[in-house]
Amino acid sequence: MTTGVEGLFSIVINILCIIFVWIIMSEIRWDKILKKHTSIKSRMLQVVIAIVIGYLLGGFFLQYWGYSTMLQQFVE
Repeated sequence: MTTGVEGLFSIVINILCIIFVWIIMSEIRWDKILKKHTSIKSRMLQVVIAIVIGYLLGGFFLQYWGYSTMLQQFVE
């Protein structure tokens, strides 16, 4: 795979993971955690948390994909 395609693949995976985490986080009862759960600051906190966790999740999948392609080269 070329470098450009790998870069695009990485961006898409990370964005999809961030969206996935945002959807999962919508089920959290933020009113139990935060005093003003509808304020701008609390929404910004939710966005940052979704980005951080989504980025980590995407990184995990990308590393796993990289390691599995390395194993294919090992077998050949």
